Amino acid sequence: MSQESQSVQHAPDERLFHQPESNHLGDCPICCIPLPYDVTRCAMQLCCSKVICKGCFIANLVTEKRQKLKPKCPFCREPLKSKAKMYKNTMKRIQANDPVATFQFAADCQKAGDTTKAVEMYTKAAELGDAEAHLRLAGMYHNGQGVETSIEKEMIHLEAAALLGHPIARHTLGSHEMMKGNIERGMKHYIIASNLGNKMSMTSVMDGYKRGYVTKEELADTLRTHKVAYDAMNTPKRLETEAILGSRGLN
Repeated sequence: MSQESQSVQHAPDERLFHQPESNHLGDCPICCIPLPYDVTRCAMQLCCSKVICKGCFIANLVTEKRQKLKPKCPFCREPLKSKAKMYKNTMKRIQANDPVATFQFAADCQKAGDTTKAVEMYTKAAELGDAEAHLRLAGMYHNGQGVETSIEKEMIHLEAAALLGHPIARHTLGSHEMMKGNIERGMKHYIIASNLGNKMSMTSVMDGYKRGYVTKEELADTLRTHKVAYDAMNTPKRLETEAILGSRGLN
């Protein structure tokens, strides 16, 4: 049995269908507002491995430019370094078992086409508790990138990511169950993901209500919880900042 199969197992239902309090990224450490679960709407700081929202990232850049300050990390205030020094710092953080730095390095390897190294580093990040790494591994096992195709391992990593609060992994589990005809299990996954602010899952729950899979009370409760979670991640100020970035081709 491989090290991975020993460390990652299917979760029992009482754990699998537990509702996480927040998504896997938690709150932005600067504005303390829940981070969007879409990592493209966040910025990872290579110096300290903190993930912050793009609103805080841009606000820091604007302040530095206005006050003619040297660029620093918005969180730890470490001065920005050269690529060579940042790479060296990343390697140190990986050696210290930093899951965020390990995930980012794995993503860079995958982007560069080194899928074998990407799988190795995603696996390490996943073992350190990184939900996004579990999701990426699920995709690689699904597509056979750097590994042999394995639906079993794909599902195990999806479950691990979902347990850590990843809404996209949770929604994907729901879709798998629905395709297998396991309606009740599929709707449970959709409801949990909806409660974390996932719009696709909320649409699926509403469709489930129309088909008689979800009660009126379940739909009402899910709609309320979904709105709270979605609004918390998508404040007017954050959406305004992202819209400005998009209009300038910076998003």
